[in-house]
Amino acid sequence: MPLALYGHPFSSYTQKALIALHENATPFEFRMIGPDTPQHATEWLARCPLQKFPLLVDGERSVFETSTIVEHLALHHPGPVHLIPADREAALEVRFLDRVFDLHVMDPVQFAVACALERIPVPADRARAIAGERLLRAYGWLEAHLAGKTWAAGEDFTLADCAAAPALFYADWTCEIPDSHTNLRAYRARLLARPSFARCVEEARPYRPLFPLGAPDRD
Repeated sequence: MPLALYGHPFSSYTQKALIALHENATPFEFRMIGPDTPQHATEWLARCPLQKFPLLVDGERSVFETSTIVEHLALHHPGPVHLIPADREAALEVRFLDRVFDLHVMDPVQFAVACALERIPVPADRARAIAGERLLRAYGWLEAHLAGKTWAAGEDFTLADCAAAPALFYADWTCEIPDSHTNLRAYRARLLARPSFARCVEEARPYRPLFPLGAPDRD
């Protein structure tokens, strides 16, 4: 039975899982959750009552939480790109950076988006300002961390970069990375040029009007 991934092309965490799948050309079926595919939503909810996507289905096993999906793929469907290093110390660094991008870059974006959609009772302008303050702190740390590095953890593309690509993509739309952060801006550009993420960006392009903060006319 082929792998199946339930999600939406414009979802940052769906993109994180898609990058991992594309990196190793892992065969899978994408089952989009949307108004035109109600059967996928029914299947997804039956397998994941917590209503979390993306959801990876591998035989009888259902895996959600995107970092775990990437770990599952590395363990059960390995390919030539080792997204989790074999060395335990190197793997710890990759997992740490994965958390940095999810919790300190993507989370502020999601907060601003949720407030703009009135899911959290904070005025949209105030929420975006709060998110911007958090993002600028993260940008400063990342600018220093990325000095001399090609990818987040060094010379190899890893789970950390799967997390970084959609996080920095949407974060820069929410609070633009300052021109002075040359390492971070160059890293984001490398991520955009990576074929696995470039494919995600193109497949999500039709859904840009859904971004409640307003998608800029770039990228």
